[in-house]
Amino acid sequence: MSKTDSVRLYKVRKLISELSSKEGRGTELVSLYIPPKKAIHEAIANLREEWGTAGNIKSDTTRNHVQDALTKAMQRLKLYRTVPDMGLVVFSGALPTNGPGSEVVNVWEIIPPKPVQTYLYACDDHFRVEYLRDMLREDKVFGLLVIDSSDVGLGILSGGSLEIVDLMTSGISGKTRKGGQSARRYERGREMELTYFFNRVAEHATRTFVDGNKVTGLIVGGPGPTKDDFLKGGYLHYELQKKVIAVLDLGYSGREGVRELVEKASDILKDVRLVEEKRLVQKFLGEVNRQGGLAVYGLPRVLDALQKASTEVVLVSDDLEMVKIEATCKKCGAPKSQTVPSSKKIQSRQDMGATPCANCGATDYEFSEKDLVDVLEEMAFQAGSKVEVISSGTEEGSMFKTFGGIAALLRYRA
Repeated sequence: MSKTDSVRLYKVRKLISELSSKEGRGTELVSLYIPPKKAIHEAIANLREEWGTAGNIKSDTTRNHVQDALTKAMQRLKLYRTVPDMGLVVFSGALPTNGPGSEVVNVWEIIPPKPVQTYLYACDDHFRVEYLRDMLREDKVFGLLVIDSSDVGLGILSGGSLEIVDLMTSGISGKTRKGGQSARRYERGREMELTYFFNRVAEHATRTFVDGNKVTGLIVGGPGPTKDDFLKGGYLHYELQKKVIAVLDLGYSGREGVRELVEKASDILKDVRLVEEKRLVQKFLGEVNRQGGLAVYGLPRVLDALQKASTEVVLVSDDLEMVKIEATCKKCGAPKSQTVPSSKKIQSRQDMGATPCANCGATDYEFSEKDLVDVLEEMAFQAGSKVEVISSGTEEGSMFKTFGGIAALLRYRA
């Protein structure tokens, strides 16, 4: 997955989360996966055939819901001249808004993060999001092994996630021999302890990197020569031995060593999302702590910078969970809007609806809402900048959240 796909990945995850829990009355929910090489008119023709077949459904309600869902899907497809390069995924179906009988047909579309391989049409009591979920799996998963004679740390690096999965101490005696032992005997005992430790490390590495995760590459590091002795000794599983892509000298071992290894291997891991996020957050922290630095944070300042087209990159935490609610007066067309946490959107709509229009005094509104990331993406496009979504589960992501989870790197101070 390209490191520049963070907004698309965010939208896919959010859509999966939203649709996974939705259930239809019967087999009324339509899922459609269109590969990039299929012509739009062919996909529409296929849906038209399904619409005719749905006419044989005995239940009036189910038949109407399926045909309405197919009609909505066809209308959405007509907005495209060709299928996007990655293909297109459309979900359409009648979902209750307030119990049985209150169903409203909704339609969602998304350009997936990876190419759709085969055409799929399904009509079920749930949306078929599992194929979309499979596309989120990272193509490249890196194993991280940091070792010295005292301890070892094992980690998994995948996309925007770093997981330290195992930490072990060796129990090996120090290099200074104990009183009463000959140097030769002591050294022989220490070598036996080291061999036993290396075998334990190899077993844990096999369990973690071969049986559990099937890594595509292994990066080994550590202070001193222990890492080289381990690798030259042939302890590693033969599959892992072939996947070693770098051996790096470090100042630390254990947990800190794993983090240092990611830092030192940044050139090798340049296409891994976590490394890109670390770079962005560190650049933001450097600018925000510098007198006159080219960074702002907080929603009002970021929106102001976007409107002035002074932004280079907008950074947003993936769990910001905010929406922009727009209310348009049905009488005079005057708009008003609020940006609020998702948890408060119902209350916000009620408050906006109860407040008379400032233009004509009416209280009848047409409401719409949009995820804040979508709002920022549209504004960034107009400003000639871009949006990057930062994972909240990482060390850098946690640091970034202390600034409110939204910030911008600037081209210049407006």
